[in-house]
Amino acid sequence: MTGRKLTTTDHDEICRWAEERGGRPATAVGEEGPAALRIAFAGDQFEEETLEEISWAEFFATFEEANLVFVYQEEAMVS
Repeated sequence: MTGRKLTTTDHDEICRWAEERGGRPATAVGEEGPAALRIAFAGDQFEEETLEEISWAEFFATFEEANLVFVYQEEAMVS
């Protein structure tokens, strides 16, 4: 069972969702430098990327500058 997909640009909602699940703001650093915003969770690993934790202020500055939308599921996916 999976939760429905939701979207938001609300900073408080994004922080709440991430922090309730142990997530922290991060950027994926590839060979070319910072590549993408991520919410990092314990044990996350991405091929050819290193996650670098950043502040929420840095996360949202980039989020707003790029005019992004956060896509998430309220309930966790279960296999």
